[in-house]
Amino acid sequence: MGLTEEEVLKSRQKYGSNEIKSTKKSSFLKQYLITLGDPIIRILLIALAIKTVFLIKQFDWYETIGIVIAIFLASFISTISEYGSEKAFEKLQEESSKIKCKVKRNGLIKEIKIDEVVVGDIVLLESGDKIPADGKIIKGCIDVDESSITGESKEVEKKIDSPLFRGTIVYSKEAEMLVTKVGNNTFYGEISKELESLKPESPLKLRLRHLAKIISKIGYIGAVLVFLSYMFSTIFIDNNFDMNLIKETLNFPILLGHILYALTLCVTIIIVAVPEGLPMMVTLVLSSNMKRLLKNNVLVRKLVGIETAGSINILFSDKTGTLTKGILEVTTFIDGDFNNYTNINQIDENLREKVLLSITKNNSSHYDKDKIIGGNITDRALLKFSLKNNIEAKILDTIPFNSSLKYSQTKIEYKNKTTYLLKGAPEVILNKCNGYFDKFGNRKFLKSKLKINELINNATLNGNRVLMLAMGDSFNDLTLVGIVLIKDEVRKEAILGIDLVKRAHIQTVMVTGDNKGTALSIAKEIKLYEEGDLVITSDELKKLTDDEVKAILPKLKVVARAIPQDKSRLVRLSQELGLVVGMTGDGVNDAPALKKADVGFSMGSGTEVAKEASDIVVLDDNFLSITKSILFGRTIFKSIRKFIIFQLTVNICAVGLSIIGPFIGIDTPVTVIQMLWINMVMDTLAALAFAYEPPLEEYMDEKPKKRDEPILNKYMKDEIIFTGIYSALLCVLFLKLPLFNHIFDSNEYLLTAFFGLFIFMGIFNSFNARTHRLNLFAHLLQNKVFIVVIGFIAVVQVLLIYFGGDLFRTTGLNFKEFQIMFLLSMTVIPIDWIRKIYLRSKGVIGGV
Repeated sequence: MGLTEEEVLKSRQKYGSNEIKSTKKSSFLKQYLITLGDPIIRILLIALAIKTVFLIKQFDWYETIGIVIAIFLASFISTISEYGSEKAFEKLQEESSKIKCKVKRNGLIKEIKIDEVVVGDIVLLESGDKIPADGKIIKGCIDVDESSITGESKEVEKKIDSPLFRGTIVYSKEAEMLVTKVGNNTFYGEISKELESLKPESPLKLRLRHLAKIISKIGYIGAVLVFLSYMFSTIFIDNNFDMNLIKETLNFPILLGHILYALTLCVTIIIVAVPEGLPMMVTLVLSSNMKRLLKNNVLVRKLVGIETAGSINILFSDKTGTLTKGILEVTTFIDGDFNNYTNINQIDENLREKVLLSITKNNSSHYDKDKIIGGNITDRALLKFSLKNNIEAKILDTIPFNSSLKYSQTKIEYKNKTTYLLKGAPEVILNKCNGYFDKFGNRKFLKSKLKINELINNATLNGNRVLMLAMGDSFNDLTLVGIVLIKDEVRKEAILGIDLVKRAHIQTVMVTGDNKGTALSIAKEIKLYEEGDLVITSDELKKLTDDEVKAILPKLKVVARAIPQDKSRLVRLSQELGLVVGMTGDGVNDAPALKKADVGFSMGSGTEVAKEASDIVVLDDNFLSITKSILFGRTIFKSIRKFIIFQLTVNICAVGLSIIGPFIGIDTPVTVIQMLWINMVMDTLAALAFAYEPPLEEYMDEKPKKRDEPILNKYMKDEIIFTGIYSALLCVLFLKLPLFNHIFDSNEYLLTAFFGLFIFMGIFNSFNARTHRLNLFAHLLQNKVFIVVIGFIAVVQVLLIYFGGDLFRTTGLNFKEFQIMFLLSMTVIPIDWIRKIYLRSKGVIGGV
């Protein structure tokens, strides 16, 4: 009968709906506010607040608006990229809610959406159905694929009172299920609840926070030095060290005015020291690479997940559907003379006839056009091997496969003769065989079974599932047709992927529900396992303490018979060792570990709960795509470092000029409007230029960065300080040396040239920053955005020099003056070459 409509309503009120209620998604506004918590943005917000307080009377609107724009753009681009990515992910998940199932309601069979199923419903299940809720069988018998929960690509027989779980798939036969749990109370739902735990903080955020502290210190030290410099200059230098004039200056109202102005300079220095463009650059580089990865079938749900992928030290990988195809296939047919065949058409016609009878007539699956339906995974694999070849024969009787018999049997009438076909476990079938068919289909006497058993043992050790085919006139007098090897084949691209991950100095650990022998065989096939590596089972792992697991972790390559708790424990212990952890998976059982890992990779064909838990969805289920994520992640980190070199070099120059300037009579060599253009060049445009650096395969040869490794390394500090100081000295000499005062006709021409010098130094230094090579044009054509942006800056700067007028305080330079300014700015290149050559002479070939 099933439930009535009234009973359905009561059940829904009492036990809830079958909808899986995932964690509430953040609104666009909430996500935007979250992005304002970026460490660098926080400094900018604090500096902005101080600037607003101190500059009420002399408010610098242009610079302030510039800071506000920098904060807004960085946060807005980050939010819109992540929000858009989440919307794309939600569309990917919509398909799951469209699945329907058949239930008994009001004495009729109705088709309803799975979300409408309630406790007490009787669900009709048949081959291919996805089980909509947890329950138990009350009628019939089915084979179920529980790989999404157990990780094993093996059907499980379910009889009356056997438990069934939401999300698993019916392989064959029919049954009726009584629903006992729905929605978040199902096993599937319980796993989804675990996903609400907080994600560990990404290495990039930790590094940015550390960088923010360093920059804050530089800003504060610079501010103090500028304060002292200005006060010393105002009190002593401007008064020519005349004590009478100095006493007048120390008059409280006058002194207070100087102190307030000095404080405004301090705030300006703090702002100058902070790379305003860094938050936007980080956002741009993450979002641009997110789009590039999408073209490579990788959907990034969390922007910071890409960069984290580049820092992975250890990668825990599921086997089924990730390293293997997740589909059983016949790999080899072996005849009685031990000849191997990988294709049905390779077999001699007479023997092929017997093989086709055995695998098509003793089979519960069948072709529906080009699709194989019905039967279990073994039957489907055998039918696929037949390549649609068929032999007409009348089926008289069948005995389906069951776990107690360990074989299936079909009685047929073929060529006016009754024949028995058997298919099943070798240990059962071989005992009933007295003969075998040779490669020409001739029957021969079976002398010894020892060699056959050796072959079967070796095949099993190599990860194969072994079936034996036999036929005969009598059930107890059979002839061996042959042996079939079936395997969940390794993805070819997984072998290349594992090799690339090894090359990247990342440890891969395969965590699988398969037995130890099968797992080891797969690990050897994909070249994951080498002599001396460690393979353990879940039971062995359970007996080890946390400290013992940490001790063996560097040698661990395979965990067999794994349960979900093993994956989560391994992720936790690896993180306690300071490792950045990656986790791949596609099943419900993988979801908790995917969530806890620093970066979780789910497969596009995987369960919805696994995708919900992940940071990155590999749409093509290709392990090789994970290596692309790693490569892009490393590229992103390098791009961020290159931009930091570029901007901090300019900032060191500006801070140095501000500290030295008051002593030598240089106060404000650039106007507010010029500063606005400089900020646009150094922040927005430079961020865009460095965001599209190419992913070079050579990055995969480097060791991953440690979780706590600071963004600023020794190479970067050397370049920033060396070039920054040189740039500051060049600026001071340009403004104060009589030589340049003589070359340029007036102060207007000198300051115009200085404006050009500052911008072109930045342009040429951008080439220094983007590569550690002496060849500054290396891989330049692979970043066309860089060429366009730098070209644009150069063209606009020339236009401003000649047509900026009063607004930009520029006066057109003659050719000689422009040439001198241009060549002086270009000297940052040979100066940096000298630094690079010196480092090479010391055997140091560093980089970002």
